[in-house]
Amino acid sequence: MSTALHKYDRLEATAIWRESKDAQRRDVIVSIGDATLVISDLRDRALTHWSIPAVRRANPGERPAIFHPDGDADETLEIGQDEVEMIEAIEKLRTAVSRRRPRPGRLRFGIFGVGLAALAALAIFWLPGALREHALRVVPGAIRQDIGASLLKHTTRVTGQACDGHLGEPALRKLEQRLGVKKLMIVTSGVREATVLPGGTVLLNRATVEDFEEPDVVAGFIIAARLATGDPLRQLLENNGMRASFRLLTTGTLPDDLLRSHIENVVLAQPDRPDNEALIAAFKTQKVRISPYAFALDPSGEDTLELIEADPFTVTPEPVLSDGEWVALQGICDA
Repeated sequence: MSTALHKYDRLEATAIWRESKDAQRRDVIVSIGDATLVISDLRDRALTHWSIPAVRRANPGERPAIFHPDGDADETLEIGQDEVEMIEAIEKLRTAVSRRRPRPGRLRFGIFGVGLAALAALAIFWLPGALREHALRVVPGAIRQDIGASLLKHTTRVTGQACDGHLGEPALRKLEQRLGVKKLMIVTSGVREATVLPGGTVLLNRATVEDFEEPDVVAGFIIAARLATGDPLRQLLENNGMRASFRLLTTGTLPDDLLRSHIENVVLAQPDRPDNEALIAAFKTQKVRISPYAFALDPSGEDTLELIEADPFTVTPEPVLSDGEWVALQGICDA
């Protein structure tokens, strides 16, 4: 702005000025001062000063050009069409000032836009997680049990009925106690190895007890599944979005269609394998050998060599099941 003013500081032009609507028109000299238009009489006596930022044009694009102060259209300055340089100078200075003038509307729009974007980001990225974590904190164990029981009603469509051979049931209960599991159920199909449900129920594929020679293997599948799943209710809420968390918080229940879809997806999914370090630590805590489980995953032992070499026990310090119990459990689906 100061550069532009300096460029025109010697520019003058003749014009016609009228102080008000009823006043007589006067011939004047217009010059550019320090951020002002100086209007002087023909004897070079200043009559008035107009602030350039406040100058408005009444007839854009027309000649002669008519200007007036902002807010006072009755005071006018008419510059003839032969004073092209002065007209262009005023217009350039007005444009330069306009570009530097604060625009509250734009600022408000910008603030509103930023705020809206922040709210959208919160809704997309923060709110679903916060809602889920709150639900996980406040939902009581009884509701978790109810959700697990409701899920079980839908599992038979995928897994068939749970095996209930009367000779194997005591061994199954013994395995629950040995590993600290709320409830174990052995099913004939659907589950690939082991699946953990809200409320603590673990579903086992019958192959985990029938296809191996020692109970340390099925214990390994249970330990790995529980470690990989963590909180099974968290898995359910993560897989079903904010709607599930909100419904659980407001009603204490989840709709059947959501549970049915979840059980189909989770039961049929390939189970995750926890990282080796966490897996080794979990087996050590449960006092179960890890090498039988590692060989069950890969009979050659090549892919699970780290687990085999890190086995904390040569002999399981506390047997998972006795030989008789293990044989009984292997026949639980044959009754």
